[in-house]
Amino acid sequence: MPFESLSERLGMALRRLTGRGRINENDIDEMMKEVRVSLLEADVNYRVVKAFIKDVKEKALGERVMKSLTPGDQVLKIVDEELKMLMGEEATPINMNPNGTTVILLAGLQGSGKTTHAGKLAAYLRKTYNVRPLLIAADIYRPAAVNQLVTLGKQLDVEVYEQGILKKPEVIVQEGLAYAKTKNCNLVIIDTAGRLSIDEALMQELVNIKSIAKPHEILLAVDAMTGQDAVNVAIQFNNALSVTGCILTKLDSDTRGGAALSIRYMTNIPIKFCGMGEKLDQIEVFHPDRMASRILGMGDVLTLIDKATENIDEADAMDMAERLQKGYFNYYDFLKQLKMIKRMGSLKGLLGLIPGMGKQLKNIDIDEKKFAYIEAIIGSMTVEERKNPDLISTSRSRKERISKGSGRSYQEVNALTSQFETMKKQMKSMMGMDETQMEKMAKGQYVPNMPQQKVKKGKGKNRGGFRF
Repeated sequence: MPFESLSERLGMALRRLTGRGRINENDIDEMMKEVRVSLLEADVNYRVVKAFIKDVKEKALGERVMKSLTPGDQVLKIVDEELKMLMGEEATPINMNPNGTTVILLAGLQGSGKTTHAGKLAAYLRKTYNVRPLLIAADIYRPAAVNQLVTLGKQLDVEVYEQGILKKPEVIVQEGLAYAKTKNCNLVIIDTAGRLSIDEALMQELVNIKSIAKPHEILLAVDAMTGQDAVNVAIQFNNALSVTGCILTKLDSDTRGGAALSIRYMTNIPIKFCGMGEKLDQIEVFHPDRMASRILGMGDVLTLIDKATENIDEADAMDMAERLQKGYFNYYDFLKQLKMIKRMGSLKGLLGLIPGMGKQLKNIDIDEKKFAYIEAIIGSMTVEERKNPDLISTSRSRKERISKGSGRSYQEVNALTSQFETMKKQMKSMMGMDETQMEKMAKGQYVPNMPQQKVKKGKGKNRGGFRF
């Protein structure tokens, strides 16, 4: 989970004030001390921390807050607004050339995830803007860099222009741009060389490539785990290339968050994308407002909706909604939903976007392989059993037969049928929400009252079955 430790520390500091009917300056001071420590431990640049604390404290001590009926909640709102300000307030769109070929130059240090994100970016922009991408392999120094890009291209069905490692990068880029014209590729992404540290030769090469390619975007890949060093890297690359945006990579890891909270303030370079996993479709537009909500533990329903929109067929979703409204929900529907969820990303990542779920997920280890086990169990049911779940729920003999057919334990089959019934109730509860509740849920102000499933404890590794 991104920003997990920072989110936890900030949450502890803010909980001292939220819900209080009255606060004073000492309360604000105590809270701000903890916030300062939280940010510094998250490797946020000290100048950013100083400015953030000053702005929050001034606004928190204002008359509007101190005389408010809910001063603690007002302080939380101020912290939320200031976090957004630090990260850029709103998403910055990528600069696409509407009348010709868009050229994007990717730069960054070695190990920042630059090559992988060249592929991710190509796939994302192809899907979003309906363009024909070409990747140019201009990193001739890192062992297997060209082969890595070629492999990514094959996986994504994106063409890669490469000339091995014997030609100069400047020549490869020039010839690659000419090749893009002959193939009618209207998006070119150039993967350039990196170093373990910045040196004059690297920068001169990038300046030469920039002069040849005349890119519409110069995106800097920055490893989110590097903390304050990310700011120094961004400043040096920006001085040489006039960087137009950042891709914050490895944001799915237990990163401390310093890079995300410092880069925009210190360099004025907008963060345009963030990498949220190892899979080639796990790249997101960076929304400062949504990220601030995640950091403060308020979830991110809008990103959840975006993921659903991108990965779920509208006709299937409408058909499912109609069935749920009529009270129909069987194992065929369950399996279809399971496949939809798998397309959207990791289950733990998705649950973390739901308001109020962040803390509950901290010590939960979600095994994604259990999806395959569930599919095996459902695959061992008869057609009639999938259509009519009640046939299984009260029949031990059917569960035993399904257990043998799927190669899973009886306890797992029993747990799945129990969780299926719970999910059916949850779906019914969701379908009963009115428009006001849905709107509040989108803003993180409402969490539907879901029935809680009791899990029996016992001995044996299979006891309790599936626990997500």
